Amino acid sequence: MTDPVPEGPVPESPVPEGPGARERFADFAERPSSRYGPRRAHARRSKTRRRLRRTVLAVAGLVVLAVGGTYGWAETRLQRDVDLSAYEDRPPAGAGTNYLIVGSDSRDGLSDDDVQDLHAGGGGGRRTDSMMLLHTGAHGTSLVSLPRDSWVKVPGRLDTLTGKFKRTERDKLNAAFSYGGPELLVHTVEKNTGLRIDHYAEIGFAGFVNIVDAVGGVRMCLDRDIKDKKSGADLRKGCHRLNGKQALAFVRQRHQEKEGDLGRSRNQQKFLSALAQQAAEPGTLLDPTAIGPAAQAGLDTLIVDKDMSLRDLSSMFRAVQGVAGGKGKQIGVPVSGFGVPTSKGNVLKWDAEKSARLFDDLRHDRPMR
Repeated sequence: MTDPVPEGPVPESPVPEGPGARERFADFAERPSSRYGPRRAHARRSKTRRRLRRTVLAVAGLVVLAVGGTYGWAETRLQRDVDLSAYEDRPPAGAGTNYLIVGSDSRDGLSDDDVQDLHAGGGGGRRTDSMMLLHTGAHGTSLVSLPRDSWVKVPGRLDTLTGKFKRTERDKLNAAFSYGGPELLVHTVEKNTGLRIDHYAEIGFAGFVNIVDAVGGVRMCLDRDIKDKKSGADLRKGCHRLNGKQALAFVRQRHQEKEGDLGRSRNQQKFLSALAQQAAEPGTLLDPTAIGPAAQAGLDTLIVDKDMSLRDLSSMFRAVQGVAGGKGKQIGVPVSGFGVPTSKGNVLKWDAEKSARLFDDLRHDRPMR
């Protein structure tokens, strides 16, 4: 049998006796978790904290899953079409990493109405509208514009139209792309700079327009009015948030530039920096409705080399963002003349001594002056 439960009032918890006991009791009683004092308030706070912790962990888990899912999705979207080893006589690898970033006039993804609306007609095939050399290394990041009208040596190649081998010849830099696509363009850049290109990234008109629209436009400040029939640019002096169509017209126009293709290259650098800063803003990075469409817009028309991983692409993008934020140098190839008449039209000539020094500094990853 069990002992009967005693009737009457429940005795109070005894107060400890002895020297200092009462003080210790009072101290324990102040602690919500003490067996000497009430636990209800502490229990409520503990439960609240546990719920909050579980909620945070659940959200973090969803973010990890979302990022992992996006990463896997993006890996499958990359168009790894460019073979950088197509030509054997390449420069040796230097210090740091070199990316060739190209904006082409590819009309993939554009309807006939889009082509007309964007003033993207004229000419067949796919040509380069902008070229930039991005170098990253122990001594920082440098973004070098390569004007498309640069007068360079295009290496010997097989003419795909005639099936005959063509000797090395002088021509505009963007002609290399027309003659032999990304592979010949990379080979030409390597031969004229002495730099080995480690990675290649190219985006067409549709991807460019869609990315700008997906991040909500890009703020640009203009020091004069710009009106150009060929590109469709019609912009007023002052600060504006350019949409995709306006941005494309801005980076393509050159007839309003005193220095022609050189002025256009500067505009392209300026815009790329502004776009990188816009894409890095907290509102854009944390808003899945913004970054999702931006990523899809870019990947849909992005063409990269066969060895480019998503991690490499992310490193490239972060490097461009760094330059845009002042953590790097934006450089133009030193020139000795522009608008120089030749048998291939007016061209831009590099300063032989100064440009050689620039490329040698990049090859050895020296700090930029």
